[in-house]
Amino acid sequence: MPRFDPHPERRPAVVTGASSGIGAATATALAMAGHPVALGARRLEKCEELAATIRAGGGEAFAHPLDVGDSDSVKAFAAAIADALGPIEIVVSGAGDLSAGRLHELDSAEFLAQVQIHLVGAHRLVSHFVPPMVARRRGDIVFISSDTVPAPRSWTGAYVAAKNGVEGMARTMQMELEGTGVRASIVRPGPTATGMGMTWDAETTGAVLEDWVKWGHARHPYFLRPSDVAAAVAAIVAAPRGAHLRLVEVQPEAPLEDSQ
Repeated sequence: MPRFDPHPERRPAVVTGASSGIGAATATALAMAGHPVALGARRLEKCEELAATIRAGGGEAFAHPLDVGDSDSVKAFAAAIADALGPIEIVVSGAGDLSAGRLHELDSAEFLAQVQIHLVGAHRLVSHFVPPMVARRRGDIVFISSDTVPAPRSWTGAYVAAKNGVEGMARTMQMELEGTGVRASIVRPGPTATGMGMTWDAETTGAVLEDWVKWGHARHPYFLRPSDVAAAVAAIVAAPRGAHLRLVEVQPEAPLEDSQ
């Protein structure tokens, strides 16, 4: 007898922050792997465009508005996708944005906003989707973290604190879920070319980059593509039952020496 039953043939997946960047790339990768996908984000029109593209390519996709900072929004989202796709097998928690500011200059409301989105929002997904997984004795929840956890970056202290909280929650869940058949995993990307931070003004961007260079955070100019991070998520959920990829770190390679 096998130690675990194999994954079911149909594994509906939820991707938050699916309107752009890592979320959109992850939804695309999971759909290409044959998973029905539920796309959630505040920018519903972007999710609907992506869902239409996935369906045009032969996949199954459903878009619904989602604000992980709002409990009622998460509840409505969970109910809608259960009706549309059935029991959820995979959840990818990646919603969020990146604000810039020195911690001692941040208003506490700004600090709380980052924690609400990245950490409390992730827990809202946990509370809605993980208990049914435990009842079915299988499932994957993947948290998109950041390499700012082991190597904090100045000017992003609220984000750093929130992502540390996400990893602490995920590692605790790994202990609490052991023996349930449900896997909690962390993807920890390095610098990635997404829309995060693109709303900063030129003065803020310059100050941030100058500080990051000073602290050795800008070793080379190459960034990951969102699809690189999505590939890590796809590998985690594709791992056969009985194997658990608990933490996957993804960093951009430096340019080849002869191309500099």
